[in-house]
Amino acid sequence: MHSPQASQNKIPSEQEDAETQLVEHLCAELEAAEGTPVPLQELARIAGLSPWSTHRLFKRVTGITPRDYAQALREGRLRAELRRSGNVTRALYEAGYGSASRLYESAGNALGMTPATYARGGRGARIVYGLAPSALGELLLAATEHGLCFIALGTDSQSLEQELHADFPKADELRRDQAAVEEPLAEVLAYLEGQMPHFDLPLDIRATAFQRRVWNELVAIPYGETRSYADIAVRLGLPKAQRAVGRACGSNPVSLVIPCHRVLRSDGGLGGYRWGVARKRRLLRQEAGAD
Repeated sequence: MHSPQASQNKIPSEQEDAETQLVEHLCAELEAAEGTPVPLQELARIAGLSPWSTHRLFKRVTGITPRDYAQALREGRLRAELRRSGNVTRALYEAGYGSASRLYESAGNALGMTPATYARGGRGARIVYGLAPSALGELLLAATEHGLCFIALGTDSQSLEQELHADFPKADELRRDQAAVEEPLAEVLAYLEGQMPHFDLPLDIRATAFQRRVWNELVAIPYGETRSYADIAVRLGLPKAQRAVGRACGSNPVSLVIPCHRVLRSDGGLGGYRWGVARKRRLLRQEAGAD
């Protein structure tokens, strides 16, 4: 058996060295952008990998996502500019935020989300999606160039495509491209087949500040456990906001990755679920090891 010290002193393999060098190159690209957002697809092109593999590799090597790294760079520039000029507005723009609201949107976010890059109704978005049969019915998964924006379960592909179009009626592009979402689709399918989820996927979703706080709490619920709407409200410091928590759960556009099915009524009842109570019950039984 190797000692802990021996493990710490392990000589990196050639592959690990190559991966570290690649991530260092990506970091340099982010630093050179000087606060201008670099799309995940552009980083993937530089890396010669898929966006999903690029995101996962970057986080494995650095411990944070590319977006978090860029955010840290902007915050560092912001502090430096504030120290230099003392002008908040100028510092925000120099750091690459564009507006004060972008700074506030970025605070307290544990989901790896980008603030949605499209207007309400999907205006300006280019969205690709894939479909696949699953243990819980037909699965549709959609993404922008920045990350997942929509996941849905249903009885047939046509109704799911109609729902996607209804959620993003003003998208610049909305087309089926199985290859573009093959990796995240495979991860979600594996989870629905009973495998322990290891979702480490970039998200690109619209959210109010309150929704983000609720969704952060959902992500923190361990696999196989549940919380009540009241529990979440108390954790937010808003004990009377149970109904608002329920609405935030119901508006979650990437269910499964953000596990709103793990929230129940205070009496143990299942409560609602966008994709049907039967699916919610099946997911909870599976996570509890009953299936």
